Amino acid sequence: MATAAPKAGAKGSADTATGKPKSRLLIILIVLVLALGAGGAGAWYFLGHKAESHAPKAADAVDLSKPPVFLPMEAFTVNLQGENGEQFLQTSFTLQVPNQAQLDLIKLYMPHVRSRLLLLLSGKKASEILSVEGKNKLSEEIIAVFKQPFTPQGQTVNVTNVLFTSFVVQ
Repeated sequence: MATAAPKAGAKGSADTATGKPKSRLLIILIVLVLALGAGGAGAWYFLGHKAESHAPKAADAVDLSKPPVFLPMEAFTVNLQGENGEQFLQTSFTLQVPNQAQLDLIKLYMPHVRSRLLLLLSGKKASEILSVEGKNKLSEEIIAVFKQPFTPQGQTVNVTNVLFTSFVVQ
């Protein structure tokens, strides 16, 4: 009997010794699965909302079945803000609008358009617009000019893109 008792005790201590690592491994796996699931859910939530916020709204939707309309603008030559003496910008660009009605509205208010664009361009420094990022930012600022109505309570113009055709800083 003395020998039987120690065997039972030895077997029980072996089970508890191997049971603890198995339960620790199980807990670690459960925590790992929960962490990965939470991370995936968070990424889905934030990336899903970001994609929805950049989706075009019904008012801004462009009819892709019709080709866009382009309006080449006359060249602009302006003095830039002085950094290293006198510097000039001479640029030409083409505006892309979704339809002929938007093009007609721009042509109707062309003196306002040119004045606003001259003020925008002449307020720039050469260092701001020489890089690709600077040109992209300038393009966005030109589009923003058209989001302001030309008359009180008037229509805004939907310019979808600014395409630079000439860009010289001297």
